[in-house]
Amino acid sequence: MPSPRASRTLPPGLERLHLAWDLLIMVLVVANLTLLLFDSLFLLPPLNEVFAAVAPSMHGAYDRHVHANFIEIDLVFVAIFVLDVLLGWAAAIAERRYHRWFFYPFVHWYDVLGCIPLSGFRLLRVLRIFSLLFRLQRLGLIDVRRWQLYAFYAKYYDVFFEELSDRVAIRLLGNMQEQVRSSDSLSTRVIDRVVMPRKQQLIHELSRRLEEMTGNAYARNRQETMHYVSSLVGRTVAESQEIKRLRRLPMGDTFARSMESSLRDLACRLVDEAMAGLRSPEFTALVERLADSGFDTWLQVDEHTDRVTEQVLVDMLELVKEQIAVKQWRRRYD
Repeated sequence: MPSPRASRTLPPGLERLHLAWDLLIMVLVVANLTLLLFDSLFLLPPLNEVFAAVAPSMHGAYDRHVHANFIEIDLVFVAIFVLDVLLGWAAAIAERRYHRWFFYPFVHWYDVLGCIPLSGFRLLRVLRIFSLLFRLQRLGLIDVRRWQLYAFYAKYYDVFFEELSDRVAIRLLGNMQEQVRSSDSLSTRVIDRVVMPRKQQLIHELSRRLEEMTGNAYARNRQETMHYVSSLVGRTVAESQEIKRLRRLPMGDTFARSMESSLRDLACRLVDEAMAGLRSPEFTALVERLADSGFDTWLQVDEHTDRVTEQVLVDMLELVKEQIAVKQWRRRYD
């Protein structure tokens, strides 16, 4: 069902006018469809003869006054329906109901086709049933989403388009797999056309992320890092033979503790200075030089590397195909 008109509050008088016009058009739609159906049945000889036999006076009156002037009567309905489309279009523009002013006839295509007055298109008038349902839905008199017929239609609509889209996607992914298998040195072409033109940007981004990651990790874990460094210095000093001999001397234990404390402070300050230096221009330049020197080696491609890359891409596409092949509609409706 098309979306209702914009939820902007209309003046009470204009809202009542909308309601009155919608009710009038609904009555005319029912009347017009009934007339089309009855006149179509009137043209069938067996039914025409039965009608003449059961109600000859009514048959004659209908034949003279309605059937003989059917085109003129139908044109009156068509004129009203055309006016309804034009007024609805103008109201949609005034209320800014759609993104563009010319969207209205495309959204209400069934109303537009129902206005065609040619005899070959009169059967399309039945499309105005959609307009009738839409108006009733908009007025809140019905809720088609609660109907079993709507649920049946929605279910098989979803099933149809899911199956169609899945087949198209699987066929497309299969073609991509064939292209990967048949291509010569896919890895080389990816590196030459995608990676190498952006080499400097990639190196700069990698170094920036490394600095940011290291700095943030240290800021969040500084206390634990300092505790670990202090413990490491204390354990190293405790296991040092020179410190053990120093402790045996007079006042040696005091000197050993002072030295240990100084070493702890020195090590912690060294770590702090080193981590602060990660954001310096000198360290950035160093990282970029190291990344640049190892970049070409990292991107070196041989026959084995190309086969591995090809197989990874094929297997990834196969996994996507398997996921697409899962019937999601069965899970929704079972």
